[in-house]
Amino acid sequence: MTQSGASRLRVLWAGWRKSYVSGEVQNEENVQPLPTSSIFENIFTGESDTGSNYVLYEGTFCAAILNKYPYVSGHTLVLPKRAIPDLIHLSNEESAELWEITNKAVKAITEAYHPDGINVGMNIGKAAGASIPEHLHVHCLPRWEGDTTFLTSIAEARMIPETLTSSYQRLKEVWPAS
Repeated sequence: MTQSGASRLRVLWAGWRKSYVSGEVQNEENVQPLPTSSIFENIFTGESDTGSNYVLYEGTFCAAILNKYPYVSGHTLVLPKRAIPDLIHLSNEESAELWEITNKAVKAITEAYHPDGINVGMNIGKAAGASIPEHLHVHCLPRWEGDTTFLTSIAEARMIPETLTSSYQRLKEVWPAS
């Protein structure tokens, strides 16, 4: 312990893990085939109603949808229409439209919810926490001072005060014009 009472961070060098982390060593046990389509791509095939998938906005290359498993009301996802695992593989058109729609999502969330702040972020890759690592998506969600409750800490649960349909209608009404 240091004088301040905090422990000192120790570094463990594990150079032998470099080949695993970088993917230099591949064998048949750790090679997984790419999926034929992602859960998000299926939304844009035309086989299902965009309203039932809470599509807030659909551009040429990207779209905004309401998260069906939100952290808070108004939790929106902005994503390319095709499965792309990371920013590097976006075309210039997809990249520009992704950020344009992200900006619109922030404007809509701000107008609909009047939050104290907004989280905008993405988890790229399974190791970073991506639950659908094959399809990049940007999370946009409103936040308020003190918006966490004991439920998250004690019961490992969240309380969402409105239905997805209500959140969808609320955001759709204020979505910025093209």
